[in-house]
Amino acid sequence: MKVYKVELDMTYVLARLKKFNLKEYNTQFPIIFVEANDPDEACHLATYQLAAILIQQEATRENALFIKDLIYDINISKVRCPE
Repeated sequence: MKVYKVELDMTYVLARLKKFNLKEYNTQFPIIFVEANDPDEACHLATYQLAAILIQQEATRENALFIKDLIYDINISKVRCPE
């Protein structure tokens, strides 16, 4: 497994996430490091980690549906394996 650097663009979702503690996702363009087998898995893990943070803070059906819609508004700017 390799460590990938995933750069996200959360311009469209950041305003809707004001009530959550987003940790490393707290900026408009967060850079997330994930360990994955390939770039596709790295992108999946980066968005999954955000969803996991949100679910841990408020585990309700409404929040789950909110997160499901929210994930589609997150753009992945760049994925690379820094070596």
